[in-house]
Amino acid sequence: MVDSQNTPARQRPSIVSISSYLLYLFLAVQVISLIITLSTIGKSRDAIRDAYASSTVDNADQVADVFFAIGLASSVLMLVLAAVLAVLAMFNNQGRNGARITTWIVGGIMVCCLGGSLLSGAAGGMTTGGETGGNGPSTEEIQRRVEEALPSWVNPVSILLTVIGLIALVTALILLALPKANPFFRKATAAWEPPTPGASYPGHPQAPGQPGYPQSSGAPGYPQSSGEPGYPSSGEPSYPPPPANRPDDTPPADQPGSTPPSTS
Repeated sequence: MVDSQNTPARQRPSIVSISSYLLYLFLAVQVISLIITLSTIGKSRDAIRDAYASSTVDNADQVADVFFAIGLASSVLMLVLAAVLAVLAMFNNQGRNGARITTWIVGGIMVCCLGGSLLSGAAGGMTTGGETGGNGPSTEEIQRRVEEALPSWVNPVSILLTVIGLIALVTALILLALPKANPFFRKATAAWEPPTPGASYPGHPQAPGQPGYPQSSGAPGYPQSSGEPGYPSSGEPSYPPPPANRPDDTPPADQPGSTPPSTS
């Protein structure tokens, strides 16, 4: 088979481009979320520490540090995974099927994390599910202190960003799975072109008499055909005739019929 040089390049479907833009949007959302977390996590830690300090728990600082570390690590991890998805989006635009599969895997993990975070925030924020001991403060008390320490806009904005990021990510994964995107991610195969009459096969000269082969017309190395200039019409080569003896020429003595010279 021969690679077709006239085969047009694969056109990227619009749904693949839109999917990449949504993954970039998801990265931007995670950057904003990390900025909000860094600007408010210190106040959250102080509120949790005060809530535990007012109880009979002795290690209030350690508990507050644990909440601080978990909240910060979660935000940084989400940002790193969002950056990985943004890089995969670039390879998706090039038609790399391996990148698309990896996007589904990483994106699926992110959807689970975002969904759990959204449910957790709706049910009570970062302290939901953290049951305290008999001597510790209740979950409601911790949540109340954290909400009082933070600006009123932090919780609604955080939930809004989580919803936007979740919708963008789920939509991007669905667009990559649509049948219209499948041909773009298939490996390109060599196209076969039938030989064109009159055209020479690349790398192989044609034999005389085949279509497209230049017929010789006095070219060096090729015999001329009958009827062409410089070649006899009979098809046989002609040679110049031998020179005839002139009357005054004397035949050599060694040839028959020659008369020896007189010695008298």
